[in-house]
Amino acid sequence: MSTYDVAVIGSGPGGYVAAIRCAQLGLKTAIIEKYSTMGGTCLNVGCIPSKALLDSSHHYEDALKHFEDHGIEIPGEVKLNLEKMMGRKATVVEQTTKGIAFLMDKNKINTYEGVGSFKDKTHINIASAEGEDVTIEAKHTIIATGSKPSSLPFIDLDKERIITSTEALKLKEVPKHMLVIGGGVIGLELGQVYKRLGAEVTVIEYMDRIIPTMDAAQSKELAKVMKKQKVKFALSHKVTAVENTGDEVVIKATDKKGKEVEFKGDYCLVSVGRKPFTDGLEADNAGIKINDRKQVEVNEHLQTNVENIYAIGDVIKGAMLAHKAEEEGVFVAETIAGQKPHIDYNLIPGVVYTWPEVASVGKTEEQLKEDRVEYASGQFPMRALGRSRASGDIDGFVKILTNKETDEVLGVHMVGARVADLIAEAVVAMEFRASAEDIARMSHAHPTYAEAVKEAALAATGDRALHV
Repeated sequence: MSTYDVAVIGSGPGGYVAAIRCAQLGLKTAIIEKYSTMGGTCLNVGCIPSKALLDSSHHYEDALKHFEDHGIEIPGEVKLNLEKMMGRKATVVEQTTKGIAFLMDKNKINTYEGVGSFKDKTHINIASAEGEDVTIEAKHTIIATGSKPSSLPFIDLDKERIITSTEALKLKEVPKHMLVIGGGVIGLELGQVYKRLGAEVTVIEYMDRIIPTMDAAQSKELAKVMKKQKVKFALSHKVTAVENTGDEVVIKATDKKGKEVEFKGDYCLVSVGRKPFTDGLEADNAGIKINDRKQVEVNEHLQTNVENIYAIGDVIKGAMLAHKAEEEGVFVAETIAGQKPHIDYNLIPGVVYTWPEVASVGKTEEQLKEDRVEYASGQFPMRALGRSRASGDIDGFVKILTNKETDEVLGVHMVGARVADLIAEAVVAMEFRASAEDIARMSHAHPTYAEAVKEAALAATGDRALHV
């Protein structure tokens, strides 16, 4: 029987990063993955393939609608080859997952393909697809089994017409009318992909605004832009029934006045969030506590009630974000090695990869009001930037929220071109407890989108923005 210092169950961003960090720290490490490729949901059917399709569909839309503005004329008709687009996405996924396998070899991490389950707190059974079981021993185990798409109790996910994000990433035709249940990150990103490719798209959302966990100003701006892109929204609608009638999906919902409304389309994407995946772990054999939400319960050290077993990522409480899982993977590896790492969950950014992109870190304006924090706000529109006008990406803004007394930055919220990358500046500033004045005093290259951060900081320090 092989014995390890650490065994990691699950090879998603949290799991594989945890394994690499453990190996770097001199711990003999094994990683267990039930699928034939590594990378978990994110790399196989989540972050990476969705971004590949977002980029490809963006190029297609630019060729159809925007190249002419730049003086680029394409002779003949611009045509969509969906099969080739999906093929490119598959190639990106394959390259990325092979990259993870390379990193496992490079770091001398032993990999096992199969379903990992606990025999007891130090022994893990691995059931392979071929039916051959292997048992390994581990001094410490990290559970990183991730999540899977959620649904509503009355919805029958047939995976043909009524689909999740997994199926939406490999459709063989562009829907005529895609109905999207849920106005969160996944629904908006994939909805925009298929809108660009020619589908009619209707987003049905239970709350009164899209991306409801982000700052309300971001919700309002993104909704305004996507409406200009001809995406339809039915907000404050509670879905009560979803039926596949053959070539059509019929959704029944009630609006905020209690009136029944019906929607019809040829595909329905159910994107109402994700839920922790703990099936098959046999957690009871190790005495691990799992709560009613199927989350593995952990303490502030991400340690379960069984002292040598930890859990990270989507399978525990908190935002279901790949980079959150990565931070937790490093945190646990260093904890096992006897170090004293830390994570500030307030400084883990959230991003929506629509175009324009949406990015956020720290407290929203609504949270500050709820907490009765006296704050100042500075906002700068992207359309006032020379760089935005040059690229034609004039939608959006940067908003900086500060403590009114100390000027410390409490939250930064952005909508615009490349803000998914730009948010890192805000995270750095907040990690070092910078003030808006600190950011305003920094030189930002011209012309760049980043100048909007400086201008918003100037606005937050007393209406000092220079270019509005």
